[in-house]
Amino acid sequence: MDFPLTDLASAQTMFSTLQAQALAQGLSLRAPPPEPTTCCGRGCNGCVWEGFFAAAVYWRDEALLILDDRF
Repeated sequence: MDFPLTDLASAQTMFSTLQAQALAQGLSLRAPPPEPTTCCGRGCNGCVWEGFFAAAVYWRDEALLILDDRF
């Protein structure tokens, strides 16, 4: 589960996969970061999507720590 997140579909798949694993273990995870709604589509330096993917990686790392603590 350590692949780079570069598109919304992979991030959503990762969110749902880890949430399902947590649910199966009787755990709950905090909500994943919200998807950006303000992108202008010009590829700006510091695009809101860069922030989203950084937050998604942080969420993933935190979720994996919670799931690994269970064992």
